[in-house]
Amino acid sequence: MLRKLFGKKDQETLTEEIVVSPLNGRIIPLEEVPDPVFSEKMMGDGVAVVPEDGELMSPVDGEVLQVFPTKHAVGIKTKSGLEILIHIGLETVMMKGEGFTSLVKEGDRVRTGQPLISFNVDLVKEKAKSTVTPVIITNGEKAGTVEKLSPDQAQAGTTQIMRITDIK
Repeated sequence: MLRKLFGKKDQETLTEEIVVSPLNGRIIPLEEVPDPVFSEKMMGDGVAVVPEDGELMSPVDGEVLQVFPTKHAVGIKTKSGLEILIHIGLETVMMKGEGFTSLVKEGDRVRTGQPLISFNVDLVKEKAKSTVTPVIITNGEKAGTVEKLSPDQAQAGTTQIMRITDIK
């Protein structure tokens, strides 16, 4: 709903966001990620994906906040203000960008299902601790209720993995 009041736009506040899987693969609870930073939710709540291939898609409509210099992670801010971090694999920062190609840059507007990063999943299996890819809400204080939808297998860009309601 858009209204014009005294020359300013007043937008209806989004109170729900749907997050879809950024990868084709198997969904696992965050608690099963073999890294305490993620499994103990030090960075925030979410889920993780064990990828089948190396095509990372946007899980939401939003704006790219950051693509890490090593291209192993990307942060996106949704229209409601939620900040989502997608971290490809574990200890992939040590790869120094080898095998990763960013298809977006900071400030880009992205749509759900849009390709963000391509990566060599076999190289990640070889050189990193794990291919497990956490999908984290880093500003959880903004998220009211995070419902984790637990599909076993997910298709990138379409399978719903989280529903966030009562967004502040």
